[in-house]
Amino acid sequence: MARKVQRKLDKWKSKTWYNVETPEFISRTNIGVTPAEEPEQLIGRVVETTVGEIANDFTKHNTKLRLEINDVNGDIANTRFLGHEITTDYLRSIVKRQTSRIDANLDVKTKDGYVIRVKPICFTVKRARTSQIKGIREVMAKIVLERAAELNFEQFIEEAIMGKLSANIYRNAKSIYPLRRVEIRKTEVKTVPAKA
Repeated sequence: MARKVQRKLDKWKSKTWYNVETPEFISRTNIGVTPAEEPEQLIGRVVETTVGEIANDFTKHNTKLRLEINDVNGDIANTRFLGHEITTDYLRSIVKRQTSRIDANLDVKTKDGYVIRVKPICFTVKRARTSQIKGIREVMAKIVLERAAELNFEQFIEEAIMGKLSANIYRNAKSIYPLRRVEIRKTEVKTVPAKA
């Protein structure tokens, strides 16, 4: 006797597609779509994009943004900023022989109470002495801590991503030893104030 075969439901047909948008301070741009059966399933989902995609500027395709969906209005999924990172292939292209690479890891607090881990990186023209490396690292830390205390979260992140913070470090640290490149390699939101 033949057995009756049950038809399988196609799960993709029951899903709805939602437009993912960047936060307001990153120019509120649609960065793609994502599927879900219920809007609640989107909350907490992490998406990645590049600054080049948002700004339509190919020169900024080496900066990745991490965004988390935190709110759904209709078919629009709103996101919040989690962090950014420079791609490893770009960092490898900057590294040269007979030069010094100077890293720093800093936890800074913005004016409005956000705690952000910031990782600036400097490359010198030629190999620097240990005392010069220490001096450059101190200048990096001083500038990043001061700018974080002066700015709110959105202003600080904008400066870090768009290169204003690294340009400030370059201007102040090049007197210690000639620098070839300064970048903010990574930012990461550690704690969000209770009111946000």
